[in-house]
Amino acid sequence: MLKSIAVRLSQGTQYIPNPRTASPLGLRGKPVIGEAACATGCSACLVACPSQAINLAPVQIDLGRCVLCGDCEPVCPSTKLTFSNDVKLAATTREALTVSATRPNLDPILVSAALHKRFGRSLKLRSVSAGGCNGCEMEINALSNVNFDLGRYGIDMVASPRHADGLVLSGPITRNMVEALQICWDAIPEPKLVIAVGACAISGGIFADCDTLDRRFLESFKPSLYVPGCPAHPLTFICGILDLLGIDS
Repeated sequence: MLKSIAVRLSQGTQYIPNPRTASPLGLRGKPVIGEAACATGCSACLVACPSQAINLAPVQIDLGRCVLCGDCEPVCPSTKLTFSNDVKLAATTREALTVSATRPNLDPILVSAALHKRFGRSLKLRSVSAGGCNGCEMEINALSNVNFDLGRYGIDMVASPRHADGLVLSGPITRNMVEALQICWDAIPEPKLVIAVGACAISGGIFADCDTLDRRFLESFKPSLYVPGCPAHPLTFICGILDLLGIDS
């Protein structure tokens, strides 16, 4: 008993009272693109970026492709590219995931009145890893732990698609997972939604040009929420889904 108390005291409070106001120290989050001009002819950031997430005219970063590796920051001679610890990166449209000097913030997530009415008090989600590396999958699992406690909002991960209201998709969607992904989606009763988690799910990430992918599923079923990252942080997911459903924390 005394040992348990000592462990509890040493760990402190793990529970995050309000995910919307949490500010994780040391986290590499939203990119910040400064006003400073790029060095003439410089393309060091393009060369360093492993996922082709950066464009130069003007300088902008596509968070749907960015893996938040930070490799672009140290090679930039004009210190134009830095990263904050802002975890609020989710968006309701693919186009909204691009940030630049003139557009430093993502568009606010559009609250869906229909989704709020249907799922605002209870939402069950089935997670499918469509060829993922298990990074995003581990963070999705962490949503249910004592730190993040997604269940407090009536949102839970379930084991069967027949018990689910929506699909949480991670991974770049390899050809070997196309059929399994479609079977899972078909088993979820209507109405239902898709949430794309991680750069791989959103754009293919560093595997975007790989010929073993088949991403036609997302052409047929557009996600209601995009949660960037590599892996996506649990707080990014929580803030995004709460905003989408119009749930006050």
